[in-house]
Amino acid sequence: MYCFRIKRLIAIAVTLLSLLTGCSLPQVTAEQRIFLNLSLDYLGEYQLPKMKYKDTPVGGLSALTYDRVRDRFYVLSDDRSQLAPARFYTFKLALNETGIQNVEIENVTFLKTQDNQTIPKAKIDPEGIALTPQQTVFISSEGVTKEGIPPFLREFDLQTGQQTSNLPIPERYIADATDDKQEKGIQDNLGFESLTLNPTGTVPAKGEPIRLFTATESALMQDLDPPAKDEQGNPKPQINKCRLLHYYIGDGPPVLLSEHLYPLAPTPPGALAHGLTELLAIDQSGHFLSLERSFSLAGLSVKIYQAATGGATDISRIASLKGDVSGVSPVKKKLLLDLNELGIRLDNLEAMTLGPRLPDGSQSLILLSDDNFQEQQITQFLLFRLKS
Repeated sequence: MYCFRIKRLIAIAVTLLSLLTGCSLPQVTAEQRIFLNLSLDYLGEYQLPKMKYKDTPVGGLSALTYDRVRDRFYVLSDDRSQLAPARFYTFKLALNETGIQNVEIENVTFLKTQDNQTIPKAKIDPEGIALTPQQTVFISSEGVTKEGIPPFLREFDLQTGQQTSNLPIPERYIADATDDKQEKGIQDNLGFESLTLNPTGTVPAKGEPIRLFTATESALMQDLDPPAKDEQGNPKPQINKCRLLHYYIGDGPPVLLSEHLYPLAPTPPGALAHGLTELLAIDQSGHFLSLERSFSLAGLSVKIYQAATGGATDISRIASLKGDVSGVSPVKKKLLLDLNELGIRLDNLEAMTLGPRLPDGSQSLILLSDDNFQEQQITQFLLFRLKS
C-alpha cells in the first residue's frame, strides 16, 4: 500500500511538471517589475493671453496643483514679490477629449508670513506647489544664492495664504557664500524647483500622514564633478547628481526620512539651462513622473520620464556625491515621452499635475509653461491622456 501511494504521488508530480513545461509562462523583465505600464496621448494646447488680474501680472506660472473636490487648479507665480506680492491663482479649466477649451482665472491669493504680512522682495523664489487634504498648500522656494534668497519648504493656508508651518532644511543645502567661492549648498537658482505629495484622500483623516517629495534642479555644489574631457579633448557628458528628498509629515514634527540620487540626464552641448523642473507622485509605491528641460540657442528640449525610488540608496549620510558613485543605487528612470516629437512649439515647461478624469474616464495630465514675464514667450497649457 505504501509503495502504491508513493508511485501515485510521483505520477501526479510528473503530470503536473509536464503540464507546466508544456505551457508558455509569461516572462517578466526586471524593467517591468520596476516601472508601471504607462503611456501618454497628446490631446491639445491652450495659450493664455497676456493679462492682468486684480492689478497683478499673470505670468511666471511655474507650478500647479489640482483640487479634485472643487475641480479647480491652484497655479503658482514665481514672481519674487517684485511685480506684485508673491501669490498663487485659482484657475478653472474646461477640458474634453479634444483639448483645453477654456481657462478662467477666479481668484488670486497672496502668500503671507506667520504674522500675516505679504512676503517682501528678495525673501522668496516660489517654484513648487502641492495641495493637502487639510486645505493647505505646501510651497517651495528654490533659492537664489546671488540675491540672498533662501530655499525653503513651507505650508500656507489655502484661503488666507498665511504661513502655518516650515519644514526643516538640512544645512548641506544652504549656500556657504554668495560669490564665486561657494563650496556647498544649492547652486544659484537651481534649488527646490519641484514639489509633490503622495496621493491622498480628498477628505482630511485624523492622523493621516503626508509624504512630501522635492528635488534639487541640479547638483549641490559639493556634489559637482569637475569638467572632464575625452581622448580628443572634447567635453565629456556627465550625469548631474540631483538629490530627491522624502519628508514624513504626521502628528509629530516633520521628519526628513531619506534622500536619493536622481540622475539628471547629462547637460546637452551648448545648453544655457538644464534641470529637473518637476516631480509628480503617481502612487503610494514610489513611482513618479519627472519633467526635465533644457534650453539652448537651438531651442527647448523637454522630456517626461517615469521614475521609481524602490531600491534606491539613502544618501542622506553621504556628505558629497563628487566622483565615483558606483556604490550608490540611484532612482531608476525610463523615458515616457520626448515632447519635441509632438511637432509643436514648446515654451519653458516647468509645471505638471494630474487633473480631472476625462469624459471617457481616463486620467488627464496637464503641463504648464513659465513665460518669465517676457513678451516673446507664452503661457502654454498642454493636455495629455495618461494611460495605464
